[in-house]
Amino acid sequence: MSGRREDRSIYQPELATVRDRKMLNETELYLRLSMDSGVLEYKPGQFVEVSVAGIGEAPISISSSPTADDGFELVIRRVGNVTNAIHKLQTGDKVGIRGPYGKGLYPVDEVKGKDLIFICGGIGLVPQRSFIKYVLANRGEYGQVTIFFGTKTVAQRLFASELSEWDKLEGVEVKETVDKPEEGWGGEVGVITTLIDKIDKDIRDAMIFACGPPVMYKFVLLALEEKKVKAKNIYLNLERKMKCGVGKCGHCQMNNYYVCIDGPVFCYSKLKDIPEAI
Repeated sequence: MSGRREDRSIYQPELATVRDRKMLNETELYLRLSMDSGVLEYKPGQFVEVSVAGIGEAPISISSSPTADDGFELVIRRVGNVTNAIHKLQTGDKVGIRGPYGKGLYPVDEVKGKDLIFICGGIGLVPQRSFIKYVLANRGEYGQVTIFFGTKTVAQRLFASELSEWDKLEGVEVKETVDKPEEGWGGEVGVITTLIDKIDKDIRDAMIFACGPPVMYKFVLLALEEKKVKAKNIYLNLERKMKCGVGKCGHCQMNNYYVCIDGPVFCYSKLKDIPEAI
């Protein structure tokens, strides 16, 4: 399967098989899938529509790197009927997949040679992980990589062992923070902007990628403004706004943009004058 075949309806899912599953915390399920029809070709920032027969479908960001050769990975939060049904899937079960969708992607080529800063709030790490893993697989083409990850509690952390391994790599720094610390926690305490405030170097030329709950963006952007980062150097992932995936339902419309078609990754310079975007 090379992307989406042109002879298929945009509304018709194709079957995929669950190859691996595990709970990352109490609400987030990790799935590794493979398409029954071949290889799913995608780029960092794209998403798929995941459907369960008789229940419905939901847009889910792809969390793996396109460099992976063993299927593709998703992380699904249990929040409703569709995601509850997905959480019941076991290894070997079938699921419907439409996509991949999204044309506004991470600027993989444009930021080569630049220092990169990823700001991930909670489940916002999931879509960012696709680009992070791509960068790490092509390490020599990018500058310093800094990853900020914040959650409300220690129990809500995602991919903890991966974060630890990334932090050991040359030219990569991982900083974590939690709102509510527990005994034994050795990381930072506070909202994710506290990590930005503690940056002691000039980041005006760095490329910034942020993804997290909507309330996070306002404060992250203010913190980056304090650091003199230009809007053209900031990219926001708005994947939480999507629904149908193909611009038909209007759920994700922002002025002249549709998140599912024109995004889900946007340069902030395109969004700063659209009140409903942030």
